[in-house]
Amino acid sequence: MKHSYSVTGMTCNGCRSHVEEVLNNMDGVENASVDLDSKTATIKMNHHINVQTFQNALPDKYTIQQKQETNIFKSSSSNLESKPEKSKLKQLQPLLIILGYIAVATVLLNYSRANWNEAMLDFMGLFFIVFSFFKILDLKGFPDSFRMYDPLAKVIPAYGWIYPFIETALGLMFLMRFEVNIALIVTLIVLGITTIGVSKTLLDKKSIQCACLGTALKLPMTEATFIENAIMIVMAILMLIS
Repeated sequence: MKHSYSVTGMTCNGCRSHVEEVLNNMDGVENASVDLDSKTATIKMNHHINVQTFQNALPDKYTIQQKQETNIFKSSSSNLESKPEKSKLKQLQPLLIILGYIAVATVLLNYSRANWNEAMLDFMGLFFIVFSFFKILDLKGFPDSFRMYDPLAKVIPAYGWIYPFIETALGLMFLMRFEVNIALIVTLIVLGITTIGVSKTLLDKKSIQCACLGTALKLPMTEATFIENAIMIVMAILMLIS
């Protein structure tokens, strides 16, 4: 069963992520997604949970109330009133555009070179710089979104705060060709940990926001996130063994 609730008291993406995390961790909740703009929580549960139970689980600053159905002709007109859900391709459009720009920039920088190992280093450097920029845009909200799926961030909250700066450092190391092997090893470690969390989220079929581009762009967690990390991991392995 799935119900919608109005949630007041949220002022930023950090609040949204915290509410979403609390709801998702409750017994009986299969999936909970929270939209900051509409102040709405959509909760799928395997048995009925009364609204007071949700309220008791949330901090006092938040108030949750079940939304009432206003369509008295729901059975005949629900199809007309419901908005079609965006396709995964449409939802991931910002991510694909950014990756496209990074790829084009890499080609332009390396089209006259014979050694495409240099191109991979440029791609990885640009990737980390651009992606860390979007994370730093909302440095307050990013850690809460990130620890929704990253195993290390769940155990060590401070890791979520420093992660964007780790990406920035890696990007600079690749672009400046500084201690490349160390940068490649760190890349394998941090992306390997994140990919484990992404894989678990996808296998559990949870619908949460991906923090790969921070919280400025609302991206769903999909197979594209796994593929994006996998490409970087493969590149790092190829560079280490070449």
